[in-house]
Amino acid sequence: MHDDPLDRFYSVIPAGGIGSRLWPLSRADAPKFLHDLTGSGHTLLRDTWNRLVPLAGDQRVMVVTGRAHRAAVEAQLPELADANVVLESEPRDSSAAIGLAAAILERREPGVIIGSFAADHVISGSELFRAAVVEAIAAADAGFIATIGITPTEPAVGFGYIHTGDELGVTDAPSALAVRSFVEKPDLETARDYVESGTYLWNAGMFIARADRLLEELASTQPELHAGLLELAEAWDDPALRGPAVDRIWPTLTKIAIDYSVAEPAAARGRLAVIPGRFVWDDVGDFASLAKLNSAGRASDLAILGENARVLSDASSGIVVSRSNRVISLIGVQDIVVVDTPDALLVTTSAHAQRVKAVVDALRLGGSSDVL
Repeated sequence: MHDDPLDRFYSVIPAGGIGSRLWPLSRADAPKFLHDLTGSGHTLLRDTWNRLVPLAGDQRVMVVTGRAHRAAVEAQLPELADANVVLESEPRDSSAAIGLAAAILERREPGVIIGSFAADHVISGSELFRAAVVEAIAAADAGFIATIGITPTEPAVGFGYIHTGDELGVTDAPSALAVRSFVEKPDLETARDYVESGTYLWNAGMFIARADRLLEELASTQPELHAGLLELAEAWDDPALRGPAVDRIWPTLTKIAIDYSVAEPAAARGRLAVIPGRFVWDDVGDFASLAKLNSAGRASDLAILGENARVLSDASSGIVVSRSNRVISLIGVQDIVVVDTPDALLVTTSAHAQRVKAVVDALRLGGSSDVL
């Protein structure tokens, strides 16, 4: 096992996003990253921290999160340095979150290489993960924007894909490939073609780059956003200037995912490298993937989550998440999803798990924000 932090490397954890496909478990005041979804005894955020500290060191992990989540994040990560808590006044998507982290860190430490890893993904295989990050850092050092794509194990329709090209021949990154394009979530038939071809990887949203290179890409595609982020970074480490700068600049920042502002334009110019990751990864995007995660992939099982869950099951499969003391009885139902909380109940099936987001949208439109 390696425990030595990697040179010049700084990890960034964007801890935003509610995870609306996991409603009513995941909510605005208790987003996905603050739940233990794997039975590890830790929240997803804490698991992410534990995975990154051996790579960067505990003084070199920055968390970007909403002001509302500050106390919860700090309670989860007592070792997190105060200067490495970056608070957003409101969500402005990943370009603003990761771009601000890059701008702050580049000012503090010119030439720094940053790696951005979501707070709410599940990964196992720490040695394989480290090996992929080491190669991504080498590609970043060579001037590429690097990403880690996951070698698909099935034709999943819940993920975006990366279409890989030729080997790049980067020193110390022998498996680095060029990226031909990013493709959105496919239908099942297309996903099967992708997996069979062997030239597609799952897009896990992991980006590793020299901070100055990432900012350079942003400057060419989103000049106003880039200018705003530099202005924020300039004020950031002065407590007297930070608040007024955030109030003035943050609401004006363009909302755009980093895939569109940095990764896709870099790919189009041949400046994006992908390292195929061999570790096990899941973004736990919906209850179907949560069921699979918690039943060791056996479809015949009923996965039960919840410390005090009281579940009676007869000839049933799927997942039950209990956050109440109610007895839940299932008889002869297959692939069912039951999520029981004190003020909201969800019942669906694994096949329709992706559609939970539409319920959340409907509740929001209907003014039922008290359960969101």
